[in-house]
Amino acid sequence: MTDGPSARPLIAVPARFSAGATALRYAAEVTARALVEAVWRGGGEPFVMHPADPAGAAERLARCDGVLLPGGGDLHPRHYGADGEHEALYDVDEEQDAFDLAVAACALEAGLPLLAVCRGLQVVNVVRGGTLRQHMDSEHRHVVHPVTVEPGTLLAKVLDAGETAASCYHHQDIDVLGEGLAVTARAADGTIEGVELSGGTAGGWFLGVQWHPEDTAATDPAQQEIFTALVTAAAGRRDGARLDGVR
Repeated sequence: MTDGPSARPLIAVPARFSAGATALRYAAEVTARALVEAVWRGGGEPFVMHPADPAGAAERLARCDGVLLPGGGDLHPRHYGADGEHEALYDVDEEQDAFDLAVAACALEAGLPLLAVCRGLQVVNVVRGGTLRQHMDSEHRHVVHPVTVEPGTLLAKVLDAGETAASCYHHQDIDVLGEGLAVTARAADGTIEGVELSGGTAGGWFLGVQWHPEDTAATDPAQQEIFTALVTAAAGRRDGARLDGVR
């Protein structure tokens, strides 16, 4: 947890395993620069977490004010009860899966403000008992397309719009929606592009988007606002908890 009310809220960002990076000689743990820069612009302090010890996730997250669950490779289909593996699956990593699932479950249970992006949204859906389509018929990789936002939702309030241009890179999407989740946005082909907790903010601040807002956040104020809203919610929870003597 950060040290003073004026300090930047600490936003946990689980790292992604990578076979290598140009600046390193060995296998790496990485996060997208655009992602952490969007958190920083929003007033947060990105805290990249080593994806290990899922059993200790709750204790490790206790020092954080919010969580950003980023994109990445595919979840193993066994986590949502699927039979078989589609040939299009890529970058499946059991250690990464275990950590991300634990982080999502702990954040939701603790009421930590949580922003879930692309794979992150899929992880939350699976934690809530939902399922995924292992491979979509329509193309949503390297595509910027319009997304229609449900009025009155948290996403509509954050974007202050009923439609937004979404930069997408995913070949999977939500099939069966998880318990306690509500759809907040869809693409023209019906693909679920946004979710939140049903009943608005009841149970904590949570926003999930299937697209990558970090791709265009530096030039699109609406996409940047998604990250700023996470940081604002994290700051509010931290400072409110202190005033109430909870933490």
